[in-house]
Amino acid sequence: MSIARLKELTRLLTDYAYQYYVLDAPTVSDYEYDMLLRELAALEERYPDQKDPASPTTRVGGTVLAGFETVTHTVPMQSLTDAFSEEEVRDFDERVHGLLPGEDVTYVVEHKIDGLSVSLEYVDGVFTRGSTRGAGVTGEDVTQNLRTVGAIPLRLPDALPYLEVRGEVYIDRRDFEALNARRAETEEPLFANPRNAAAGSLRQLDPAITRERHLNIFVFNIQQVTGRSFQTHSEGLAYLKEQGFKVIPLGAVYPTIDGALSRVREIGAHRSELPFDIDGAVIKVDSLALRASLGSTVKCPRWAIAFKFPAEQQKTRLTDIVLQVGRTGVLTPNAVLEPVRVAGSTVSRATLHNLDFIREKDIRIGDMVIIRKAGDVIPEVVEVVKAERDGTEREFHMPESCPECGGEIVRAEGEAAYRCVGENCPAQLARTIIHFATRAAMDIEGLGPAIVDQLLARGLIHDQADLYFLRKEDIADMEKMGDKSADNLLAALAASKSRGLDRLLFALGIRHVGSRVARILAEAFGSMDTLMAARPEDISALYDVGDKIAASVVHYFANPRSQALIAKLKKAGVLMTFAAQAPGGKLDGLTFVITGSFAGLTRDALKTRIEAAGGKVSGSVSGKTSYLVAGEAAGSKLAKAQSLGVPVIGIDALDAML
Repeated sequence: MSIARLKELTRLLTDYAYQYYVLDAPTVSDYEYDMLLRELAALEERYPDQKDPASPTTRVGGTVLAGFETVTHTVPMQSLTDAFSEEEVRDFDERVHGLLPGEDVTYVVEHKIDGLSVSLEYVDGVFTRGSTRGAGVTGEDVTQNLRTVGAIPLRLPDALPYLEVRGEVYIDRRDFEALNARRAETEEPLFANPRNAAAGSLRQLDPAITRERHLNIFVFNIQQVTGRSFQTHSEGLAYLKEQGFKVIPLGAVYPTIDGALSRVREIGAHRSELPFDIDGAVIKVDSLALRASLGSTVKCPRWAIAFKFPAEQQKTRLTDIVLQVGRTGVLTPNAVLEPVRVAGSTVSRATLHNLDFIREKDIRIGDMVIIRKAGDVIPEVVEVVKAERDGTEREFHMPESCPECGGEIVRAEGEAAYRCVGENCPAQLARTIIHFATRAAMDIEGLGPAIVDQLLARGLIHDQADLYFLRKEDIADMEKMGDKSADNLLAALAASKSRGLDRLLFALGIRHVGSRVARILAEAFGSMDTLMAARPEDISALYDVGDKIAASVVHYFANPRSQALIAKLKKAGVLMTFAAQAPGGKLDGLTFVITGSFAGLTRDALKTRIEAAGGKVSGSVSGKTSYLVAGEAAGSKLAKAQSLGVPVIGIDALDAML
């Protein structure tokens, strides 16, 4: 009876998951589902030989992964050619008919989900492996994380010998906003958009974290299949739907490009109403035989094109203009907006850059404005709807003194920015300390803006160096702290002392000194004392530095306040020398080229990591290149690497090498 119950629960919970995740029509409560799942787990523990390899209990992530293995895609996961106008789509149609003279070509149109592309592999109907697209030829094995995605069936009704499908992992807008709300409460950095959140969640080493992120998926292609054949793409998707997959919405089959474009316009018109983000629509040749005849280029199939929608724009009212004082004293005007939803999130602020920008667009307080997200990330004002002015709008004027400290505001000749030059500006101090603690600088985990504000309010710190003299009894009773968090923060502060001269120079926030220049200075001078004694011409002579940076560095160290800060940091035991990579580092002798984009990581940061491990980073691919590190939207460097036989790896493979 217990074994029969085990099998019944396996079937029931599989059906419930399909109804919940794929049909969006749950038939039992979350509590009832969890209780049944717990019962099944207990029975499986009692009868381990009866456990189905595709049991619903295998969705629960618990084991932290050591890293991701590299997967080579037998069928490359290619990218698509982009079109930004209907004319470009018609050109695509002409190319297709030119390559297929006399053939009746029909098209299908799909939403272009803004997520992370993955491959799902099934052997004898059981989900066996899932991997990221990576660079197209190689990706990362993220099977355990994909098992947490409820919309992915673990067992198919048809036990085909082999099936590989391609899909797009994403996060619904509602779940994305809830995720960012939770991160805001714990003072974690917010995700810029649902796509970044999905990519970061799928690459978590702890599947339990991935499970908490509520990832979803649409399947949109059959990559390979054994034991079944299809004549058209639409026939294949209909079959996948029968097998329990959440399939990309597919409308009619269109005999002309005009019909396909009409569907593209329809999708674009209802873009903001969707529960998930899209950045375009994909037009595909439906016939699989004609696809085979059309073939592919190195990067893209000739049988499909992606129509990219312009950045979504919305109209709202600008109710005020407020100034934010940055860590270097720059006053940045920001628009306060009546909240409006744009490209997947609610926007209530937008940058106005500087006073020249405000004057150029004639932006006034009270105006109705059109906003969009630059790159679908940063909200910005596009234009003013001047036809809706009623005379109550007010011009914005830059104040004569800093709104934070009352200090003098100056505008240097040749600069667009106004800057507070008050030496005791609290806004500058807070942001300077926050910058000091960031991951790329001293990497002090747990020292977020709210903690910094409390430390300043209590008078416990007056500069960055004061952080290293904090005691547990000073901070344990602060909001969101407690004994354990206080211990963790003190441990993070102690660990940060050994980051080295390059990280320290970047952390100090010297004008014009980013992480790359900081490393150049640290390598060239070796110690803080040597750098502080350097002449402007010694610094400007360095490659990629120049007079402007040299003058800024010399000016910074000539300031008595800077000298006092360095002295205090020395007293705290902060390392003031540069530890050069010893010969024989993990990447010693290897040359890398970086292409594409990486979630949560800039190319400069990636370059720093490679060089810190002894590797070299080149700007172009050649026969001497050891590896091409390829991210999303990899460009021509990927094609060249493939033509030269240069190994292509993703960020996770590089992490494993490190």
